[in-house]
Amino acid sequence: MDDREIVLFGEDLGHERVVGALVRRVARELGVGVRQNWRSAVGGRPRLVGEYRSYLAQLPRDLERRPDFIVVATDSNCEGLVKREREIDKAGEGWPGKIVKAIPDPHVERWLLLDGAAFRHAVGRGCQAPDRKCERERYKDQLIDEIKEAGVIPSLGGIEYADDIVEALDLQRAGQDASLGRFLASLRQALLARVDQRIWPD
Repeated sequence: MDDREIVLFGEDLGHERVVGALVRRVARELGVGVRQNWRSAVGGRPRLVGEYRSYLAQLPRDLERRPDFIVVATDSNCEGLVKREREIDKAGEGWPGKIVKAIPDPHVERWLLLDGAAFRHAVGRGCQAPDRKCERERYKDQLIDEIKEAGVIPSLGGIEYADDIVEALDLQRAGQDASLGRFLASLRQALLARVDQRIWPD
């Protein structure tokens, strides 16, 4: 099977590290090669939306560089999965290709706290299961605090452990989280799609 060409958009380094690691992990388990091309991973959601719209506007003219599918990663920020999905759909309105939505609820750091055993594998100590509150910075702070409890001072807010945590993650158990489960299901579907199932505009 040919490698999948994937273009990705995210709000920040957290999305690039966590979502990128999940894409690699799932693709490997499915026996699918992937090439990731991150077009935006800084500047927050406004920049993500702008870069995404700009990319889709020029892509139909760029016949040699069309990806197999696009991943858009943006935190729900307590706005809800459905609202964020609609915003992504609106930004990409008119584009018939496959869009995979990664919408951590409420923030991507929460995904790294879903599996205490995977956390222990990465930092040497398990973590408390995250709650479901929507306070700003709550899960960024929890991730940092949990790593510090293991006797480590995180240099990038804990995101530097994303690869190791994701590698050890029990995807079936962690996928019971609604936001992660939806992303994983959509990602697997896109990775397994046959070439003749990919739709592009004329």
